[in-house]
Amino acid sequence: MKPFIFSADSHVREPNSLFLDGLPASLKRHAVRVVKEEDTMITRTDDKVIFRLRLAKNPDFGGTTRLGIHNLEGRLVDMEKDGIDAEIAFPSLGLWLYAIDDAEAELAQCEIYNNWNNEYFSGRLDTFVRCGVLPVRDLNGTLVELKRIAKLGFTAAMLPSITPVGIPKYNDVAWDPVFNLAGELGIVLVLHTGTGAETVIGERGPGAAVINYSTQMSDGITAIMYMVAGGLLDRNPKAKVAVIECGASWLAAIAERMDEVYIAHDIFVRPKLSMMPSEIIRRQVTCSFQHDRACIISRAVTGTQSIMFASDYPHAEGTFPHTQDVIGKLFEGIDITDDEKLDILGRNAARLFKFEHPLMVVPAERVAA
Repeated sequence: MKPFIFSADSHVREPNSLFLDGLPASLKRHAVRVVKEEDTMITRTDDKVIFRLRLAKNPDFGGTTRLGIHNLEGRLVDMEKDGIDAEIAFPSLGLWLYAIDDAEAELAQCEIYNNWNNEYFSGRLDTFVRCGVLPVRDLNGTLVELKRIAKLGFTAAMLPSITPVGIPKYNDVAWDPVFNLAGELGIVLVLHTGTGAETVIGERGPGAAVINYSTQMSDGITAIMYMVAGGLLDRNPKAKVAVIECGASWLAAIAERMDEVYIAHDIFVRPKLSMMPSEIIRRQVTCSFQHDRACIISRAVTGTQSIMFASDYPHAEGTFPHTQDVIGKLFEGIDITDDEKLDILGRNAARLFKFEHPLMVVPAERVAA
């Protein structure tokens, strides 16, 4: 029987005019959109250039071989071709909303995206998990939007993986109401790599492409260390955090490192936690991964439940259209049960995002428990 495959990371392309059309006239200058200049796609507002992408080496991202970037029926075709049964889809334009430094415009664009996302996927909730985008310039607005999308049935919502300048870091008690409410509502707080950063292109010299993408792993490392060591997750035990597109092999390393320091430097440690950092990670943190087998090997530290496979469709570093080949090689030479494989490939993500699917078979002993 084919295993149930849930991709914990994929992307959808919103209409380019989504925010420009949706914002009132007073806020239109803050609308995030893409303009083309020669061979470069520029993500910008009236006031700032946010991101530049050269097109020459990225033909697939434009949709020449990936049918489902901005077409839902085409997406279903590509998912069937790749053996993906379900997925959670993150934005493209919406990833840059944390570059907006006007609180009213940020909130308005988050609302616009969330409404569009809800309408776009609502007819296929047997296949897709909706993920909202939360504003952060005013944390009261964050709470309001959390409550609103919860009423729409969302089970996931994005926060920036890097807190923008002027926003409290994730070891600040200012975040407690947000994490408490998300836990009570059952909404997973998702940190997608690169979000909140002023730029994802820190290096332009030799090796820049590899360096820049690999460095994004530190987004997840820093955020989780702040949330755990600062006590945010400990104080809000119902809150669940999913780190996306940062890989997962680092999770075991920081769990052991923080445990080591927590004990060895006890006299300096503030706040005191109710359990070890690694135990908090096991309880509340999950990471998506594509190719890094090391996270499977180190699951004795993090727990198998903390890792979930993702295709990162339609990005070039993703596994489409070779997902089944990638999956076939992930577990080679690793001592792992079939039940653990099924958890990593789909059941962990489905349970986390409260998604039900006919192929999600739960072992009898787990039902009995």
